Amino acid sequence: MKFIIYGILPMTLLCFGAKAFSQTEQQQNAIEDSLYIAEVQDQKEPLKILHAEPLYIDLIRDLGARKGEREWNVGLGITDHNDHDEYTALVEYEWAPADRLGLEVELPFSLYYPTTHGAEAPGSRLNSLKLAAQYTFLVSERCKTSMALGYIQEFELNDFDRYGDSKLFTGNVYNPFLVAAKRWGSHFHSLLYTGPQFIQHFGHHALETVWQINSNFHYMIPGTRNFIGVEFNKELHKSDFDMTIRPQMRVGVTEKMMIGIVTGIPISRENERFSTFLRLIYEPGH
Repeated sequence: MKFIIYGILPMTLLCFGAKAFSQTEQQQNAIEDSLYIAEVQDQKEPLKILHAEPLYIDLIRDLGARKGEREWNVGLGITDHNDHDEYTALVEYEWAPADRLGLEVELPFSLYYPTTHGAEAPGSRLNSLKLAAQYTFLVSERCKTSMALGYIQEFELNDFDRYGDSKLFTGNVYNPFLVAAKRWGSHFHSLLYTGPQFIQHFGHHALETVWQINSNFHYMIPGTRNFIGVEFNKELHKSDFDMTIRPQMRVGVTEKMMIGIVTGIPISRENERFSTFLRLIYEPGH
């Protein structure tokens, strides 16, 4: 802003000539004051609207992230499948190297145990190395709305028991996505997270496409960052549609630590019957 003001002043002097130089001392002081105010405004933190962030399919960083923000997440979960249990864990670190830009590194694990005699469970593994970026391109104070574009790159890994016998990396997942969030009044929040996943398995020429459409609704407790809400995680693969309803709550433990609790209820028991997920969130600050 100050560069614009400094560019306008010389043009003004050229247009008005001697009249501009005849300004009173009071007028000159007023101009200097306006320049100072502009500089102070430039030093203020950029606008950021508080939105409730879903706990299961979470964001790369807060919408409208400010430079220097960072966060650690540790997640633990269990999913009851028809013939085996899946124990999941994740560790992720996210940070904002610049205003409105969030980056993330995540390591998600899956451990499988058969629950039916004679059943074969998938191999336990570190699922992938996930690298992600998200940029908030719209922050509207008037509409209480934020929008962002992002991209997740996953390098899929082999089962633990196949290390050394075959390739370490088995494929890639390319996942561009869009986020749109709106706060309704002071306490109600809605958020849409959607985009395609393009799955490439090494040795196969075709890309497998899965569409994700995740809609979220939350109520934030006044005066806190605690909330209760629900995620609707939907996947569309060819003609197959799956949806899991995930009631959830987030509670602040300390000023820098929060805990999120999620329950997963699938609308069809085709792939799973029930799941739970726990997320520990630590924000060390700038």
